[in-house]
Amino acid sequence: MIFHILTLFPEIFDGYRGSSILARALERSQVKLDLINIRDFARDRHKNCDDATYGGGPGMVLKPEPLAAALESVPGVKRKRTRVVYLTPSGRLWSQKAAEEFAGQKRLALICGRYEGIDQRIIDLFVTDEISVGNYILSGGEVAAMVLIDTVVRLIDGVIAADSLADESFSAGLLEYPQYTRPAEFRGHRVPEVLLSGNHADIERWRREKSLEKTRRFRPELARDEALEMDRDNKGKRRPG
Repeated sequence: MIFHILTLFPEIFDGYRGSSILARALERSQVKLDLINIRDFARDRHKNCDDATYGGGPGMVLKPEPLAAALESVPGVKRKRTRVVYLTPSGRLWSQKAAEEFAGQKRLALICGRYEGIDQRIIDLFVTDEISVGNYILSGGEVAAMVLIDTVVRLIDGVIAADSLADESFSAGLLEYPQYTRPAEFRGHRVPEVLLSGNHADIERWRREKSLEKTRRFRPELARDEALEMDRDNKGKRRPG
């Protein structure tokens, strides 16, 4: 999979691409990061990529000409065969479900916004998805792009073991249950006896209960969604009387 990252600050990604799971995926050619400096497509001698907003107001907006040229350098964009993602606080909220959807793409073009954002005509002409990684404001889209890339890369076949993904938070609709490792006792706190019992049915039941408990505490809306889904499934299994 290829991520074409359009940014004014490609150096931000230097440390990120050299570490952990992404670094291994790059070494194995499972993933490629194509860093595109938007300034390289500016036509004036100062490589100016932003200007004041029409209508007045604070801040600057990324100009359409260099950004359009940068986008059109990405294979498939001109023919609308490549998904173009704009990282913006006003986009739809990123989720595990969206990551699973994006993991099936061969390539993605990611626009890292800056300042007050990008010219709306770029969105109208090119953007297929506006994505927000949370209800807060970042200095630019680069960190948001890293979040998107990280969540997608780990879902690509062969990047990490499939069984490592099965019980993660959100994969089954709930937050993940608590995890423990050796020693069995640490500073007066013992590992729950059920995890030491060897009884796999009891362990699975305990994990399910703890997942629900944690989800109800921290993300009650997810617990409600899971309950509705289970109710629909049970209704579908009932025989007509």
